[in-house]
Amino acid sequence: MKCAPLVVLCLALFTARIAASATPSPTPLKVASVNEIAEAYVKLVLAMGEYDPDYVDAYYGPPEWRKHEKKPLDVIAAEATRLGERLAKISQPTDDMERLRRQYLTKQLSALEARVRILKGERLKFDEESRALYDAVAPTFPDSHFQEILSTLEPKLPGKGPLLQRYENWRRAFVIPKDRLDRVFQLAIKACRERTLEHIKLPPSENFSVEYVTNKPWGAYNWYKGNYRSVIQVNTDLPVYMDRAIDLAAHEGYPGHHVYNALLEKNLMRDRGWVEFSVYALFSPQSLIAEGTANFGRDVVFTKPERLAFEKEVLWPAAGLDPSRAEEFYEVQDLVKKLGYATNEAARRYVNGEISANEAAVWLQKYALMDEKRAKQSTKFIEKYRSYVINYNLGEDMVRSYVEKHGGTSDQPEQRWRQSEQLLASPRLPDDIR
Repeated sequence: MKCAPLVVLCLALFTARIAASATPSPTPLKVASVNEIAEAYVKLVLAMGEYDPDYVDAYYGPPEWRKHEKKPLDVIAAEATRLGERLAKISQPTDDMERLRRQYLTKQLSALEARVRILKGERLKFDEESRALYDAVAPTFPDSHFQEILSTLEPKLPGKGPLLQRYENWRRAFVIPKDRLDRVFQLAIKACRERTLEHIKLPPSENFSVEYVTNKPWGAYNWYKGNYRSVIQVNTDLPVYMDRAIDLAAHEGYPGHHVYNALLEKNLMRDRGWVEFSVYALFSPQSLIAEGTANFGRDVVFTKPERLAFEKEVLWPAAGLDPSRAEEFYEVQDLVKKLGYATNEAARRYVNGEISANEAAVWLQKYALMDEKRAKQSTKFIEKYRSYVINYNLGEDMVRSYVEKHGGTSDQPEQRWRQSEQLLASPRLPDDIR
């Protein structure tokens, strides 16, 4: 009887050992590769497009990736967070481009999660939103900053009445007639393309078409279609002035959005197989680089003297306008462009709930020299895109500072082109160019 408990105990131990050997040990969670995370990121961006029609600005990856069950927003956010955590566990690379790629995916995933929170109703202040989505915060300017600029314009526009009215009366002489708009725009595109190709090698099949549209909150838009092709839409709701010809040709085309997207597709998606560059999430840090390089591209493709000479010789005659007034026109317009951050201030106050949309439009008329129609169009843009506005002016300033810091000053045009191309063809984000 005394041996019975011992036998039972031995049998129990023997049975436990057999059971333990039959049950496999827990397998450590596999650390995903960067490529796996990149593919999952693309699919999450596409899933976001089900809720936010503006979110997927461009996609040219596998068509079958678009076919998926609709994910709840909470699941999208959780997966974005999980992907970021898995990415952080992968050992850091020594290659600079791989490092930039890792930072790119980290920031893009963080912005995606923030966009989910916004879609679910979380109300962020203007600066909080721009930091979360675009990884940048624009400087704040008081009304007095813009008033000082307006004061410098006063003697340039003599006459009776408010400054805004005098400005509008003066610049009517510089509107491109609608029946000449396409001709002028095509000439500007041709010149920008030729000058860009002298410095940047583009895929032989690259091209884009131009469409003229109405009833849009923006002045122009590049819809990148993949395979190095774009559709550029120009909004003709409002008069198009002479400076917009090269501005739009450079910003939307060469060396702006079209070139940026084509180089990312060629150098990163196709040559390196980085699938995350088959999709462009609009509300993300990538947009600050995209808009900043597009705006800065106007000064890369033409120096000021080159632009003035070309416009006087080609564009102004094509528009049927007097080229002898070109210097006068740009003397005023250069001052007006210094009011660019006024749009940010109107957007900041509107997003923060300090002013209404109507009050924002009135403020833009006063401090940005926008007529009523243009101010209302700008306000519609702010209502729709909110803190996105920082990507234009702050983005341009950051890109300019980065390029010039690396030797691409206005008196070193070749280096300016080299630095700009490097920025256009790499996964750099705001944090990489500060």
